[in-house]
Amino acid sequence: MRVEPLIFELSKPGRHGVSVPDLDVPEAPVPDELIREELPLPEVSEIDVIRHFTRLSQLNHAVDIDMYPLGSCTMKYNPKINEVVARLPGFAQIHPLQDPRTVQGALELMYRLQCYLAEIAGFDAVTLQPAAGAHGELTGILIARAYFDSIGDHRRTTVLIPDSAHGTNPATAAMAGFKVVEVKSDKRGNVDIDELRRLAGPDTAALMITNPNTLGLWDEHIDEIVEIIHGVGGLVYNDGANFNAILGIARPGDLGVDIMHFNLHKTFSTPHGGGGPGSGPVGVKAHLARFLPGPVVARNEGGDPEYTWAWPEASIGKIHSFHGNFGMHVRAYTYIRMHGSEGLRQVSEDAVLAANYLLARLRQAYDLPYDRTCMHEFVLSATRQKQRGVRAMDIAKRLLDFGFHPPTVYFPLIVPEALMIEPTETESIETLDAFATAMLQIADEVEREPEHVQHAPHRTFYKRLDEVRANRELNLRWDPQQSAPLPAAAD
Repeated sequence: MRVEPLIFELSKPGRHGVSVPDLDVPEAPVPDELIREELPLPEVSEIDVIRHFTRLSQLNHAVDIDMYPLGSCTMKYNPKINEVVARLPGFAQIHPLQDPRTVQGALELMYRLQCYLAEIAGFDAVTLQPAAGAHGELTGILIARAYFDSIGDHRRTTVLIPDSAHGTNPATAAMAGFKVVEVKSDKRGNVDIDELRRLAGPDTAALMITNPNTLGLWDEHIDEIVEIIHGVGGLVYNDGANFNAILGIARPGDLGVDIMHFNLHKTFSTPHGGGGPGSGPVGVKAHLARFLPGPVVARNEGGDPEYTWAWPEASIGKIHSFHGNFGMHVRAYTYIRMHGSEGLRQVSEDAVLAANYLLARLRQAYDLPYDRTCMHEFVLSATRQKQRGVRAMDIAKRLLDFGFHPPTVYFPLIVPEALMIEPTETESIETLDAFATAMLQIADEVEREPEHVQHAPHRTFYKRLDEVRANRELNLRWDPQQSAPLPAAAD
């Protein structure tokens, strides 16, 4: 591989990537506040720019290249039909401030998506505004707070959170002004019912539960959990991050859940991470619908226009500029329509099947903290490998040599040396087998030559970085004048 110079190193005075024609209108002065005297932009040609960013993209892993088994994150393949539909002029070339009469198609899509999500999860109303799952969490807990304020119940100061929940849950509850109380798990990975009974009381505003939880397990006591919380007057919030495991199989609203956020990237295949932006709609039962953030899309059957904006009567207000990340709504709507009810159920069934297949192949080589049938993901432990001096992080880095992105490591926190693996429903049996073979080979290497794993990766463009130094000596601004040379290319 030829080591190419960085984009700033290609810069030559007078080199341009575009030719600007002479002005055919009067020149307008540029405001002084918009002028920067020192802005060392590179002077490069168009082909240099294209090659530079193409090279960078080839150094990254991506779901379009190979498996991305990040447990809890659900990095599933994004069907390209979603992108085609999102780029249609009637969706891509509109503005949120347009008169509703001129964007009826977009409003109808949002209205239908609200209805689809409500039907799929068993809720009565949905807002599409939140920009991500954690943003949806905050929205849901603010709705809970508004509900208790409306009935004058100001004793509700505590939110209960299982230790198997997502890490954003306690942060969300604290940001909303609640005291966070942790609930331990039992030996089978469920919420400890006895401890929940002891902790729940008149100060309980809500329980924030992730079900299936971050251990990849369905809580066997969910009916009893809901009964306990409702019995003390609290609300049940379900973190819907793992909803992709139960599509068409179970509806949280039918189980007594009052509020739930959806992660459109995890369940309905919209882009994740840098490919975002995200979207975290929130569904609620009827008694909470009047607190939803506004506006929401309403249908005025027979009216003109048919679809318009409406504000819930006791709305908590806006929680996002305009109406949410509309492009993600288009992609999720397309995904739902492409699959239909039977297809969505198959999504979950295939995800659960793939996870249990990998679990069966890997359980003898790694420790299994909770020996149960898993849902869409499972958690192994590298405690056995740690005795040979190899940690979960080393295993993750060694996987890079096989062309796989590593699984999530060290989460959930209740599992030492955790390896959290989620294959998703989109991977073929051949890919699953290749991943399992790589994991088994690494386990074998740990026994025979642990130092080989300890110093991985060996075949990537960049070798192992000094992560301790990177954290202690933060460098948040790249200076082309002080940049270090690129490392030697890998064989």
